[in-house]
Amino acid sequence: MRAIRYHETGGPEVLQLDDLDAPDPGHGEVRIEARAIGVNPVDTYFRTGEYAPPELPMIPGSDVAGVVDAVGEGVDGFAEGDRVYATGLGSDRQGTYAERVVAPAGLVAELPEGVSFAEGAAMALVGVTAWQALVFHAGLEPAETCLVHGGSGGVGHVAVQLAAATGARVVTTASEAYHDHLRDLGAHAVLDYRRDDLADAVRSAGAPDVILDTITNEYFPFDAEVAAERARIVGIGNTASEATVPMGPSKGKDLRFQLMSMYNTDDTSAVLSRLARLMATGSVVPEVARTYPLAEASRAQRDVLGESFLGKLVLEP
Repeated sequence: MRAIRYHETGGPEVLQLDDLDAPDPGHGEVRIEARAIGVNPVDTYFRTGEYAPPELPMIPGSDVAGVVDAVGEGVDGFAEGDRVYATGLGSDRQGTYAERVVAPAGLVAELPEGVSFAEGAAMALVGVTAWQALVFHAGLEPAETCLVHGGSGGVGHVAVQLAAATGARVVTTASEAYHDHLRDLGAHAVLDYRRDDLADAVRSAGAPDVILDTITNEYFPFDAEVAAERARIVGIGNTASEATVPMGPSKGKDLRFQLMSMYNTDDTSAVLSRLARLMATGSVVPEVARTYPLAEASRAQRDVLGESFLGKLVLEP
């Protein structure tokens, strides 16, 4: 099989296309013939060494969608020929930028007919992240107001749809070019994140009961300022190692701050299964901004950090 690997950490140029023997699934694992592979910023963090890869050489990638072509011992829920998608790889084991991917069955779920492989790969990591943030940690309820920072991002555009699907009122921030599209995805109010009066604009749209924060080191003080009393603020990303929580506003409003990682999900397969049902009904549909051949993984990793787009980038072997 062909696989993208890096033999040392570094820039996108360290990614190379290698020919390898296809791995065999072990106990509790399935092997997936990859049809689509999601590209995420976290893939680049392992490649640069910002996050330590589990071994070298390393296949990057967390997401894959495709067809089961081999099943290991102890697996009852999947059979050869099943359409599936998976996430959570590439952190403590080899990843998904390959023509064949071995995954623990607990990280895999059925992909419904009518949902494309590209959509499955685009949904996996960001969908589980949005679900864990809004449903598991924040307990978002119907008629509450939810603020999603960065609504055009991979997690953001799925979070907007997921929050709307719960019956919440959704406020999000994004560049003006994406405002109409985000309204179409279910946002009630879309605000330019660069405006000087952003805090006033958020409060006018409705003090949020739940906030999904994608850059905690920049926005935690802002979140405390605009949040409703007893709001739940969930941080999923950062651009610096420290984030400051302003104690006065936070204590005065009884705010709860939560930091999380999708890789800590207790039952990834169960979350993927629920997301699959939402995709099948059209309630939450990931946007595939662009696709690339597997051999152009280095370009995709440059673009995932450097280009402006709504949705996700996907590799197709």
